[in-house]
Amino acid sequence: MELTFTLDQIDEAALQFWQQAGQARVFAFHAPMGTGKTSFIIALCRALGAVTPGSSPSFALVNEYQLANGDPVYHADLYRLSNEAEAREAGIEELLYSGAVCLVEWPERAPGIFPPDTVHVALSILPGSLDGQEPGTRYLRTFTTAS
Repeated sequence: MELTFTLDQIDEAALQFWQQAGQARVFAFHAPMGTGKTSFIIALCRALGAVTPGSSPSFALVNEYQLANGDPVYHADLYRLSNEAEAREAGIEELLYSGAVCLVEWPERAPGIFPPDTVHVALSILPGSLDGQEPGTRYLRTFTTAS
Protein backbone atom coordinates (compact mmCIF):
# COMPACT_ATOMS: atom_id res chain seq x y z
CA MET A 1 0.00 0.00 0.00
CA GLU A 2 1.17 3.51 -0.76
CA LEU A 3 -0.54 6.74 0.27
CA THR A 4 0.39 10.41 0.02
CA PHE A 5 -1.49 12.98 2.06
CA THR A 6 -1.22 16.33 3.81
CA LEU A 7 -2.27 16.84 7.41
CA ASP A 8 -5.51 18.35 6.09
CA GLN A 9 -6.16 15.02 4.35
CA ILE A 10 -5.14 12.78 7.25
CA ASP A 11 -8.64 11.51 8.07
CA GLU A 12 -9.28 10.56 4.44
CA ALA A 13 -5.88 8.83 4.33
CA ALA A 14 -6.76 6.89 7.50
CA LEU A 15 -9.98 5.64 5.90
CA GLN A 16 -8.05 4.58 2.79
CA PHE A 17 -5.52 2.81 4.99
CA TRP A 18 -8.19 0.68 6.67
CA GLN A 19 -9.86 -0.07 3.34
CA GLN A 20 -6.58 -1.59 2.15
CA ALA A 21 -5.35 -3.14 5.42
CA GLY A 22 -7.38 -6.33 5.13
CA GLN A 23 -7.46 -8.50 8.24
CA ALA A 24 -4.14 -7.29 9.65
CA ARG A 25 -4.20 -6.52 13.38
CA VAL A 26 -0.65 -5.39 14.25
CA PHE A 27 0.95 -2.36 12.62
CA ALA A 28 4.50 -1.15 13.33
CA PHE A 29 5.18 2.49 12.37
CA HIS A 30 8.74 3.35 11.30
CA ALA A 31 9.51 7.07 10.92
CA PRO A 32 11.80 9.76 12.29
CA MET A 33 10.65 11.92 15.19
CA GLY A 34 8.24 14.63 14.06
CA THR A 35 7.02 12.84 10.95
CA GLY A 36 3.46 12.46 12.18
CA LYS A 37 3.25 8.90 13.48
CA THR A 38 1.08 9.84 16.45
CA SER A 39 -1.15 12.12 14.37
CA PHE A 40 -1.72 9.38 11.81
CA ILE A 41 -2.39 6.73 14.46
CA ILE A 42 -4.94 9.01 16.15
CA ALA A 43 -6.60 9.48 12.74
CA LEU A 44 -6.62 5.69 12.33
CA CYS A 45 -8.38 5.37 15.70
CA ARG A 46 -10.97 7.96 14.66
CA ALA A 47 -11.53 6.08 11.39
CA LEU A 48 -12.20 2.89 13.37
CA GLY A 49 -14.74 4.77 15.47
CA ALA A 50 -12.81 4.96 18.73
CA VAL A 51 -15.03 6.57 21.34
CA THR A 52 -12.13 7.73 23.49
CA PRO A 53 -9.88 10.51 22.23
CA GLY A 54 -6.44 9.51 21.07
CA SER A 55 -3.27 11.00 22.49
CA SER A 56 0.41 10.19 22.51
CA PRO A 57 1.34 7.32 24.84
CA SER A 58 4.95 8.54 25.13
CA PHE A 59 4.88 8.61 28.91
CA ALA A 60 2.20 5.97 29.53
CA LEU A 61 3.82 3.53 27.04
CA VAL A 62 0.40 2.19 25.96
CA ASN A 63 -2.96 3.86 25.49
CA GLU A 64 -6.09 1.75 25.15
CA TYR A 65 -8.96 3.18 23.12
CA GLN A 66 -12.44 1.67 23.00
CA LEU A 67 -14.40 1.14 19.82
CA ALA A 68 -18.17 1.62 19.87
CA ASN A 69 -18.57 -2.19 20.02
CA GLY A 70 -16.34 -2.34 23.11
CA ASP A 71 -13.29 -3.81 21.36
CA PRO A 72 -9.96 -2.31 22.42
CA VAL A 73 -7.38 -0.70 20.16
CA TYR A 74 -3.88 -0.44 21.60
CA HIS A 75 -1.51 2.42 20.74
CA ALA A 76 2.00 1.80 22.02
CA ASP A 77 5.05 4.05 21.90
CA LEU A 78 8.26 2.10 22.52
CA TYR A 79 10.58 5.10 22.29
CA ARG A 80 11.46 5.05 26.00
CA LEU A 81 12.29 1.34 26.02
CA SER A 82 15.85 0.10 25.61
CA ASN A 83 15.29 -3.45 24.42
CA GLU A 84 12.97 -6.41 23.92
CA ALA A 85 13.27 -7.52 27.54
CA GLU A 86 11.81 -4.20 28.72
CA ALA A 87 9.00 -4.49 26.16
CA ARG A 88 8.15 -7.99 27.36
CA GLU A 89 8.29 -6.87 30.99
CA ALA A 90 5.89 -4.02 30.17
CA GLY A 91 3.42 -6.48 28.60
CA ILE A 92 3.79 -5.20 25.04
CA GLU A 93 4.35 -8.63 23.51
CA GLU A 94 1.17 -9.92 25.15
CA LEU A 95 -0.83 -7.07 23.57
CA LEU A 96 0.66 -7.80 20.14
CA TYR A 97 -0.61 -11.39 20.31
CA SER A 98 -3.99 -10.51 21.88
CA GLY A 99 -5.91 -10.35 18.60
CA ALA A 100 -6.74 -6.68 19.16
CA VAL A 101 -5.69 -3.95 16.74
CA CYS A 102 -2.25 -2.73 17.86
CA LEU A 103 -0.62 0.42 16.47
CA VAL A 104 3.01 0.69 17.56
CA GLU A 105 5.44 3.59 17.28
CA TRP A 106 9.21 3.00 17.45
CA PRO A 107 9.09 -0.79 16.84
CA GLU A 108 12.87 -0.69 16.28
CA ARG A 109 13.26 -0.68 20.08
CA ALA A 110 12.01 -4.28 20.31
CA PRO A 111 11.89 -5.85 16.85
CA GLY A 112 11.89 -9.46 18.03
CA ILE A 113 8.53 -9.31 19.83
CA PHE A 114 6.33 -8.69 16.79
CA PRO A 115 4.16 -11.40 15.22
CA PRO A 116 5.36 -12.57 11.79
CA ASP A 117 2.27 -11.11 10.08
CA THR A 118 2.91 -7.60 11.40
CA VAL A 119 2.37 -4.90 8.79
CA HIS A 120 5.28 -2.48 8.89
CA VAL A 121 4.47 1.09 7.91
CA ALA A 122 7.13 3.57 6.76
CA LEU A 123 6.10 7.21 7.01
CA SER A 124 8.12 10.14 5.66
CA ILE A 125 7.69 13.79 4.72
CA LEU A 126 8.23 14.50 1.04
CA PRO A 127 10.26 17.50 -0.06
CA GLY A 128 7.82 20.16 -1.30
CA SER A 129 9.33 20.28 -4.75
CA LEU A 130 9.00 16.55 -5.47
CA ASP A 131 6.39 16.00 -8.19
CA GLY A 132 4.73 19.30 -7.29
CA GLN A 133 3.59 18.03 -3.89
CA GLU A 134 2.48 20.51 -1.27
CA PRO A 135 5.15 21.13 1.42
CA GLY A 136 4.62 18.79 4.36
CA THR A 137 3.02 16.05 2.28
CA ARG A 138 3.40 12.68 3.95
CA TYR A 139 4.28 9.49 2.10
CA LEU A 140 3.25 6.17 3.60
CA ARG A 141 4.11 2.70 2.38
CA THR A 142 3.61 -0.69 3.98
CA PHE A 143 5.76 -3.80 3.92
CA THR A 144 5.47 -7.14 5.67
CA THR A 145 8.96 -7.65 7.08
CA ALA A 146 11.19 -5.10 8.77
CA SER A 147 13.98 -3.91 6.52
